[in-house]
Amino acid sequence: MSTGLEPRGGLEVTEDELEALIGDRALARDDHMNAPGFVIRPDAVQDVLFDLRDEAGFDYLSCVTAQQYADRYESIYHLKKYDDPTQEVSVVVPTSTDEPVSQTAEPVFRAADWAERENFDLVGIDYEGHPDPRRILLPETWQGHPLSNDYNQEKPQVVTLSEHANPLQPDHHDSDTDTMFLNVGPHHPATHGVLHVKTVLDGETVVDVDPDIGYLHRCEEQMCQQGTYRHQIMPYPDRWDYVSAGLLNEWAYARAVEDLADIEVPEYAQVIRTMGAELCRIAAHMLALGTFALDVFGDFTAVFQYAFRDREVVQDILEDLTGQRLMFNYFRLGGVAWDLPEPREEFFEKTRDFLDDLPQKVSEYEDLIVTNEIFQIRCVDTGILEPEVAKSYGATGPTARGSGVDIDLRRDDPYGYYENLEWNVITEDGMDNYSRVLVRMQEVEESAKIIEQCVDILEDWPEDDREIQSNVPRTLKPPADTEVYRGVEAAKGELGIYIRSDGTDKPGRFKIRSPCFHNLSALPEMTRGEYIPDLIASLGSLDIVLGEVDR
Repeated sequence: MSTGLEPRGGLEVTEDELEALIGDRALARDDHMNAPGFVIRPDAVQDVLFDLRDEAGFDYLSCVTAQQYADRYESIYHLKKYDDPTQEVSVVVPTSTDEPVSQTAEPVFRAADWAERENFDLVGIDYEGHPDPRRILLPETWQGHPLSNDYNQEKPQVVTLSEHANPLQPDHHDSDTDTMFLNVGPHHPATHGVLHVKTVLDGETVVDVDPDIGYLHRCEEQMCQQGTYRHQIMPYPDRWDYVSAGLLNEWAYARAVEDLADIEVPEYAQVIRTMGAELCRIAAHMLALGTFALDVFGDFTAVFQYAFRDREVVQDILEDLTGQRLMFNYFRLGGVAWDLPEPREEFFEKTRDFLDDLPQKVSEYEDLIVTNEIFQIRCVDTGILEPEVAKSYGATGPTARGSGVDIDLRRDDPYGYYENLEWNVITEDGMDNYSRVLVRMQEVEESAKIIEQCVDILEDWPEDDREIQSNVPRTLKPPADTEVYRGVEAAKGELGIYIRSDGTDKPGRFKIRSPCFHNLSALPEMTRGEYIPDLIASLGSLDIVLGEVDR
């Protein structure tokens, strides 16, 4: 366990060193606001990414963005370092409009597998050498690519099943194999949403797992691209991870646009944002804890109800603060919508009462869960996710920290008021389902520390200096072709937003980097060789929300 104030990162790689490393494989420079950018040949993707990973230490593929311009298609590989996420580089791969094909990055980063499938699905770029070039969010029989320039959004589609496919095939025996195919979901309480897990068994052992997503795809990126920066986009983030994490989602969007438009946030508003975000983190972790206990030993009456009881107290505080219980829409570009509720003393007292009661409640959970023999049998040494495997899949949040990967953007890429507060980043080295639960339980206590410090600060803040918003222009029009990627430490991991401006008051491209999407992609690695109950436990330990996976 490391302190929040501990310095991070190794030797920084300079832009000149990056330029020398990439050499003549670079066609041009395309710098983004957050990172130096290099335009490379579409046939040099793997060579460049291998060098950046192995020679320069960029071991974290955080996001892959695809978009179409009038004269080209483009893939952007956003690279960071797990040891220091502030060291970033963007690798831009252009292709022609006639033949949008570039080399896959999957041999370098497993995170590129699902990311490139999504880019093909929505934008239409083919990735040569990709091991599984299927659509991922839309049905295989879908016609066209919704984010391509020539896509007709007015034309209705009748999406049929794949040729000869019968979803209700009778049981049959294949004489060539002894394996069995099992559908888990898509409508099943243990899948935590509308998720279909195609599972192959050899006896009782899991041989292969294929998560089938897209049932809850709601075109969130397209809708954000049709909304104005200033007023129309902010309500959408609450709907990505919709189980109490709304303020964390709103902060991801706010941080990206505030960087894009050079908007300062008053210190007072930063403290309120930090307090609200940590309340959301506690509510989200309580939900994860309760549903996971229900998954692994069916405890609905005690742990599940206790967790929801405690979550309700947090929801009440958030309702007092924001006016809403789930879709908060409380953040604004440049600050927050309004000040703390009046009378302030009552709000502070209610918050402190919750914080005072929390240690006893956490102790109850430890008695009910951590020391429970059934829970230990189901979770210890199951769902193993090795640290290097977690990194290759782009895992973040409690999923990564449960494998000993020490990354947390609140400390490593500070924003808000976090760098002024005392708190710890929690890691566990067990790499299993048990460790991921321990991380979330301990993070609840760390969030409580942060909230308590914020309450102390807000109580003493001078009344005549409570600035909740900076002066933001009514219409925001960032310069055309300005590009930025920014992430925050959401409840599930790094929630990132890429925005390219086109000179209007709406984004030219809006890309959502979902932590759940990347964490879920590692599920096959965690479950091969395990049993079906271990598959359910592993899935629950990832704490996914399909609204954020599918967007």
